[in-house]
This record gives sequence, C-alpha cells and structure tokens, in this order.
Amino acid sequence: MGLVQTFGSGAMTNSITDLAGSECIFIIGSNAAESHPIIMGEIYKAMDAGGTVIVVDPRRTAVAENADIHLSIEPGTDIPLLAGMMRHIIDEGLYDAEFVEERTEGFDEFRQFVEGWTVEEASRQCGIEPSMIRRVAEIYAKAHESAVVYCMGITQHVCGSDNVIALCDLAMLCGNVGTEHSGVYPLRGQNNVQGACDMGALPNVYPAYQSVTDPDIKTKFEEAWGRPLSDKPGLTVVEMVRSAGSKIHGLFIMAENPALSEPDVNHVVESLSKFDFLVVQDIFMSETARFADLVLPGSSFAEKDGTFTNTERRFQLVRKAIDPPGSAKQDFSILCMLGNALGLDFNYESPADVMSEINRLAPAYGGITYDRLERQGLQWPCPNEEHPGTRFLHQGRFTRGKGLFVVPNHVAPVEQPDGEYPWYLSTGRMFAHYHTGTLTRRAKQLDREVSRPYGEINSRDAAELGVGEGGAIRVTSRRGSIVVDAKITDRVKKGSIFIPFHFTEARANTLTNPALDPRSKTPEYKVCAVRVEKGES
Repeated sequence: MGLVQTFGSGAMTNSITDLAGSECIFIIGSNAAESHPIIMGEIYKAMDAGGTVIVVDPRRTAVAENADIHLSIEPGTDIPLLAGMMRHIIDEGLYDAEFVEERTEGFDEFRQFVEGWTVEEASRQCGIEPSMIRRVAEIYAKAHESAVVYCMGITQHVCGSDNVIALCDLAMLCGNVGTEHSGVYPLRGQNNVQGACDMGALPNVYPAYQSVTDPDIKTKFEEAWGRPLSDKPGLTVVEMVRSAGSKIHGLFIMAENPALSEPDVNHVVESLSKFDFLVVQDIFMSETARFADLVLPGSSFAEKDGTFTNTERRFQLVRKAIDPPGSAKQDFSILCMLGNALGLDFNYESPADVMSEINRLAPAYGGITYDRLERQGLQWPCPNEEHPGTRFLHQGRFTRGKGLFVVPNHVAPVEQPDGEYPWYLSTGRMFAHYHTGTLTRRAKQLDREVSRPYGEINSRDAAELGVGEGGAIRVTSRRGSIVVDAKITDRVKKGSIFIPFHFTEARANTLTNPALDPRSKTPEYKVCAVRVEKGES
C-alpha cells in the first residue's frame, strides 16, 4: 500500500538485472541470500563491480555476512533509522532538490516531519551509532544510482505500510526513482504473488488494481461478467478466519495452509472447525486440508498451463509437462467446473481465453497475449501489442503523476519484552525449506538438510540457560508454547531468538502476535515477546 500511495503503483519499480548496475544497494528486512538467491546473484554482480551493499536487519543473516555494512537495529525501529538518515541528507544538502521540485509533491510537510527527528534520537531508538547513521545516509545519497531492496522484514509489522512509505520517501528524496539502476525492489514471498495480486486476488481491487469502489470500473466489470457486483472491499485472510461461524460460514481455500502460516495458529485451528462448509484445493493433504469437508485435488506447476508473473512484473508462460496424477485436475479446469455449477459462464476452452478477457478488461496488460508470450516474457504495463513492455517504471513521470511524499507514522511493536516474556522472537525462512513445508518437507534431499525445528539463540543466552547445541528449549508466548532444538550462534543478539516457521511439529506461528497493520491487514510476524527456558529432550 505504501508504494501505491507514494508512487501510484504497487510493484517493483525496476527489473531484477538492473541491480547489477547499482552503485549502492540498501537492503532492509530481506535475507535474499537464502530466500531469493537469483536476485542475490545480481546483487553480487553489483558488489563485484565496486558497488556498496548496506544491510539493515536485527539478525546477522547470510546476506548481512556478505555486505559491506551491516546495521543490526533493534526490532521494529526501521522508521527511526530512516528518519535519521533523511534528516542528515537534508541537513547536509545531499538530497536531489531538482527532482524533488519538479517530480514530487508534499515535500514541505514531509520536511517538517524529518526536522522532528535528530540523528541522535534515531540512534537512541534504533541502537545504531549516530556516526554510522550519517555514514550510510551519505553513501546512499552520494551514489550515482542507489537501489532499495526490501521484503517481509519490512512489511510484517503493525506499521508495515508506513515502513514502505519511509523507504519510498528516501528514494524520492535522493532522486533514485525512474532510472535504470535505481528504484525500490519489494521481493515477493512466493513465485506468483505478484500475478495473483495483478489478477485481483485482493479484497479491494479488480484485475490491474482497478478499485472496487470506483463506479465506472464497477460498471465495466458488471457489463463484462453479466452480474451485479459489490462496491465494498472484502476481507483479508486473517479477517476471514476471525469471522468463522459468524460473518463467514463457508470458505474456499486454494493452495494455502493457514493452519501453519497464519499468526496465533491455535486460534486459527479453532476457527477452521467453525465453518459450516470448508473446501480446500491443494496438491497434498496439508494441515489445513485435514479440516476440510471437501478436498479438491489440484495440480502442481508442471501439470498445468497458464502464466506466472514474477516479482519484476514479468508475465511468463507455464506449460504443462505431465498430466496431473489420479483424479487430480488442472486448477483452471476445477475453477471452470465450479463456475459453471454456480450458473456462471465459465466455458473457457483454455487459459488463453482467460488471457484474452484480461487484455480487454485490464488496460495495463492489454498487449500481453499468449502469442507474444510464446516468444518471450513481458513486463507490465504493456498496453498494446506494439508495446515492448516496461523494464522500469516512473521514467519522467510517476504513475500517479507526481510522486507524493507521505509522512510515515512510526508505531512500536505491540509486544515488548517484559519481566514475564523477556525475549524478542522473530520468525522467517531458511534456505532448505519453503513456506509451510507442504512441498519441501516431502522432498527427502531438502528435508535431510534441515529435518528438525530449531531456534537460533545467542551463545551467552545458551550458557545462561545451560543448553548445548541441539539441546531442547521451550519457547512460550502469550498464545502458546513449542519445543525446538537450540542452534547456538552469534547471528542473533542476546535476548533474541529466531525460529523458522516451516515445521508442523513445532509451529512457530503458535507464538506469533495476530496484531495487524491497520491498512494492509498484514500481521506482525516479525516481533513478539516470548520466554525461553531449557526444555526436556
């Protein structure tokens, strides 16, 4: 939401390969070396060419270990750090005054906000020395072209939207938008998240981010689909689950596993039992599918035709290599059968027919046809068949016209360590597994790499607990308790623990806080308070 508000478009501004030419890459809340290795390869190319990589993360991740500078901030203090950097950039006259004047608006109010922060106050809150804040601010501002890379370490906070806004403000302040090797790079959590959002799998938009509240847009889709449509935004996943048995009585879950992936999963599991009718479409009997009244066997990427859209806005064809096994069907076929059973005109012969409808109704994708995709992938916006696609956005003009400086609202994590729960917990991914492990835990080679749930704890904490490497530790929050193996490392600070969320036998999201960003409705996965004790093996 922060990208849309400031730039007018909620997508990566540039192409992945553009990173290789950046003079400075500012990575915050992303462990791309483990979660996005292809993108990390382009970052390594930039480093080989003399570029500077700055990493901001409370944990010394794999990407931090390879960076020129690592800022180990206190959890949930991204905005204080960024505000301190921007204050120094303005005070020293390092900002791009011409870009700000000609291509942006809202700067005066934004400047007043920044003047309310001193570098010293930023340092006090985020835990980074003032001299280092000034140093990284100057490196970013003085580079010819600087890029910002972020992931869920930025968005999964109660002020996640505002964190993104602050990053966009930083990029605009230094004129680092609309050129080949600058920009803002949100790294998506799964391979077709961008495509799902592009096609309207969000509660407030139709395909191509056309608002459900716009009367003209609503009329266009009503005429195309032959049905009256609501002008009210729907619910997010967390809100649907919370409404089980009250507002929501039936749920159709497709290729998602909220029994592991949602925060406070004990409550989620309880809610899944409250639906009058629960349908799960998946390729395996996931933890969530076990609660379903009906399971529809879907298809994997190798068993269907269609398109994926990756994090750089690139449509790519997916071609079926093998038939789905047994009674499983392509997801497209299941949806067509369901639509027709509901009395809708879902008589599409192939996904290419759906793409033709997309071309008609979503102007940004008007020129992305199956015929063209057979030859090469295409990046939106691509409004007509003569258009080559767009390698980077906002060249000469932002999508919204002028870029908008927005004052970010810093909100501290809802839970802070206290006497009862004195540790910080952060959750995330690790290299061998993906999401809830539905796929990777079934791959023997990958599961052999890491087969047991673990928590990273600092060596001093381990000594105080009397726990050795691989020893059992019990981690407890206000919502539940799990037992994991201790992984002793100085990658995490004393008083902090990191737990991957891939393991069903010790569900990290038993512990996490379901507090939401009020705008994006994203849960605060990255920070909550826990107690850590020596466990029983």
